[in-house]
Amino acid sequence: MPDVILRKTAFSLEETFHEGGPVSSNPPRRAAAIAIIQNPFAGRYEADIQGFMEDLKPLGLKLATRLVEMLGGADKVEGYGKGALVGADGELEHGALWHAPGGYAMRELLNDSSAIVPSSKKVGGVGSRLDVPITHINASYVRSHFDTMEVGLNDAPRANEMALILVMSTGARVHNRAGGLAAQDIVGKDGLR
Repeated sequence: MPDVILRKTAFSLEETFHEGGPVSSNPPRRAAAIAIIQNPFAGRYEADIQGFMEDLKPLGLKLATRLVEMLGGADKVEGYGKGALVGADGELEHGALWHAPGGYAMRELLNDSSAIVPSSKKVGGVGSRLDVPITHINASYVRSHFDTMEVGLNDAPRANEMALILVMSTGARVHNRAGGLAAQDIVGKDGLR
């Protein structure tokens, strides 16, 4: 498999104090990490691409580690998600190669996580944005943690690139009141409830 050629990384952190309701004394935070890499399969169909997932594992761990640090430690992280933006000369399947390295990197650092890491991907041009879904790290049905974070850069992905994205959050939406399974009621046996 080809080497991972990294052009740039970018990191962002959001704190939401309110959305028209009372100001939170402990505002939830969301952080995103983006890596812009050369797409080694751009411009052609390649039948055997699975090996590139192994090559992406160190990048996944690097991005996930930075997010954990930005949010104050693994014990602060309650939500996660991942995504990929593939440049115009690539195909959706190239973005799918990020699912395992990105997801497992976060789960490796968040020892108690048992829920599947939600994801999104698309092919897009320079400046495209991606809504990355976020769910609770231990139970996908915790409704208060259903969220998204819009992520993108003004100069990526170029046609021969991919933007690989990880997102983490510290808690529920700031004014969550939609009911459903509460985080404190997680049973934790199947990653769903």
